[in-house]
Amino acid sequence: MVYKPEEAYDRGELRELQNERLRETVEHAYENVPFYRDKLDEKGITPDDINGVEDLRVLPMTTKEDFRDEYPDGLFAVDDEDIARLHASSGTTGKPKIVSYTQDDLDVWSEVVAQSLKASGANPGDTVQNAYGYGLFTGGLGLHYGVEELGATVIPIGSGGTQRQVELMTDLESDVFTCTPSYALYLAETAEEMGFDPAELPISTIIFGAEPCTDPMREEIEERLDVNGIDIYGLSEIIGPGVSCECHEAQDGLHIWEDHFYPEVIDPQTGEPVEEGEEGELVLTTLTKEALPVLRYRTGDLTTLNYDECECGRTMVRMDNVTGRSDDLLIVRGVNLYPSEIEHVVLDIDGVAPHYRIDLYKEGSLDIMELTVEKDLEFEGDEEELQSTILKRLSNVLQFTPDELDLVEPGGIERTEVGKVQRVYDHRE
Repeated sequence: MVYKPEEAYDRGELRELQNERLRETVEHAYENVPFYRDKLDEKGITPDDINGVEDLRVLPMTTKEDFRDEYPDGLFAVDDEDIARLHASSGTTGKPKIVSYTQDDLDVWSEVVAQSLKASGANPGDTVQNAYGYGLFTGGLGLHYGVEELGATVIPIGSGGTQRQVELMTDLESDVFTCTPSYALYLAETAEEMGFDPAELPISTIIFGAEPCTDPMREEIEERLDVNGIDIYGLSEIIGPGVSCECHEAQDGLHIWEDHFYPEVIDPQTGEPVEEGEEGELVLTTLTKEALPVLRYRTGDLTTLNYDECECGRTMVRMDNVTGRSDDLLIVRGVNLYPSEIEHVVLDIDGVAPHYRIDLYKEGSLDIMELTVEKDLEFEGDEEELQSTILKRLSNVLQFTPDELDLVEPGGIERTEVGKVQRVYDHRE
């Protein structure tokens, strides 16, 4: 069942709405954001030249570097007195990206998150335990207000305090748990250490996001916790969580709420659009943002788009689970690799847990890769044979093998109580 009629619009009807909103967005950005006005003037383009999404390709792209160059508020399109809230990225790689919201923006955000929750199978009256971080990070408050918009009950516990998470989940009989996929597995491990059977916890749905989740990791989450695992996607520069979400009926890609966010997929090297169904970098344009309209934002996330009508009845396009990032490319001894490629190969092998770590070193002029993989809890086979299987599979699929492969016991790779898990450690600089 859809949350609002637009989710099942005829594609022609949806296109008319997108065209109208894109024209308004371009005009708003041109008139109120000097950055975009300068970019469009350089191209000799005015808002009158944009009739609809068919003209999108002539618009300039926006990058994370643009956010940092225009720090803190160079991309804002409204006056300070019209801004209701500010959020920011972590800023771990430089200046944080500051994002702003009017009250109307916050209302839209609550709506698309509620829409995502409904698609995931959550309902009014459910109890949702929110383990995303509160504060400048958009995850916590984004999910929080979406839960309230849906008419469900929110437990604003935030990230960390995992034993407390388990206790409250049990005592308050939470229906839905929101967190990163790696934290879901950490919760299962902690519950076992506390003497609980993770599969007996009251939650029936886990909505995970903020980091990629491979199919083996999803299967592990669903099996160990006996839940339905739903992937939600978003990013602060666009709005936060709620840009897209899987539906519980199909779990076959994440529906992008296209009445608010227009998607493209491009070749990350050339910037040109790829053929429908081909993998590339996701580019998003906001269609209704007031405080921070964003034109053709290069997300860096690799995915595909599927325009077939879903079995759930929604007609809005589905993006595949993000397989990695275009800027995560590793170059080791002249070989191009994405961590997600290694992850998909390794974690699909029986006896391997969904936890791994890549360490890169430099010895003289040579690149050295060390791969650490955890054994599954139930693995009782021959360790040398498992190691040989992993190396052979990597060689066959990727034509590459690490210089060193370490198999460690369950729990042997460092866990984190909060935030995203770092998988790659580059020690070469």
